[in-house]
Amino acid sequence: MTQNDSIRIADRMVGPDHEPFVIAEMSGNHNQSLDRAIAIVDAAADAGAHAIKLQTYTADTMTLDVEGKGFQIESDGNLWKGRSLHELYEEAHTPWDWHEPIFRHAADRGIIAFSSPFDETAVDFLETLDAPAYKIASFEMTHLPLVRKVASTGKPIIISTGMATLGEIEETVCVARDSGASQIVLLKCTSTYPATPENTNLRTIPHLREAMNVQVGLSDHTMGVGASVAAVALGATVIEKHFTLDRSDGGVDSTFSLEPAELQQLVIESRRAWLAMGGIAYGPTGDQTASLEFRRSVYVARDVAAGETITTDHLRIIRPGHGLAPKHFDSLIGGVARRTLRRGEPAAWSMFNIENEEKDVSQKNAA
Repeated sequence: MTQNDSIRIADRMVGPDHEPFVIAEMSGNHNQSLDRAIAIVDAAADAGAHAIKLQTYTADTMTLDVEGKGFQIESDGNLWKGRSLHELYEEAHTPWDWHEPIFRHAADRGIIAFSSPFDETAVDFLETLDAPAYKIASFEMTHLPLVRKVASTGKPIIISTGMATLGEIEETVCVARDSGASQIVLLKCTSTYPATPENTNLRTIPHLREAMNVQVGLSDHTMGVGASVAAVALGATVIEKHFTLDRSDGGVDSTFSLEPAELQQLVIESRRAWLAMGGIAYGPTGDQTASLEFRRSVYVARDVAAGETITTDHLRIIRPGHGLAPKHFDSLIGGVARRTLRRGEPAAWSMFNIENEEKDVSQKNAA
């Protein structure tokens, strides 16, 4: 597979020849309510998202329930400062027995459901649900045993690259390919929550696409939809944004998550950006052709008798564009009317005798 090849996730094609694949990341925004999780699926489907993504882990598959350095979030500016990893993951995880009803409801609503597994047991579980694709989170990108396990399923893999060096990305892609993955999409990602536009570096997208020869998208943690739309203009084929019903309801990821109206805007505007990219084109194309009428051209501005010499008083450069092009105006001055000319007629070569005919042959041909 190359950067220009489309891949198939469930019944949807993903690639440069298809509108951007928009993923609504539920993460922990269900706030430990299955009813809310189902409502998030409905809202994502109503907004036009193409997929809803879960995260499959438990607190115990992620970390140890212990205190001490590294097990507490201490960095200033971190959204979850002061919390223990185990406590955070216990709150944020999606219970595994919720996956099947969420997947089923998504199918009923015509939206693709898949997940990010965080260890090998999660892959085995998701295979029982016939997950159509897998996402490798940025923090797991260097977890090569997990990458091998996911790749061995032969299903499409979307890999976030937050914090990763180009060498680490290359190693992960090589491991995935060697382990059976033939459909890989990388996501440019900034692993801060929320991320600032200044730290997003979207120009990495085309460079990463060329370097790894795969499709590249964006896992966007910035506020709003501007970065995602800009990413599409740089060739992103996949856009992932965290999604919630209402940020004021709280939740581990609510601060940097889109609400339904914003997700709908993302779907619409990313598609517009993709359509607007088009190809390299000059001259009137498509609907522009009709607008040629509104260019200026040379018209007869007052009645002219047959045999009368043409002066600047006889002609004007005006709209519409049915007469000779404005560049021919000077060539007509001093010519002689071959017939009576009426005010409002568009100028044509056949209406005039020009003294220096040879001089104007090329102009006539270009008219």
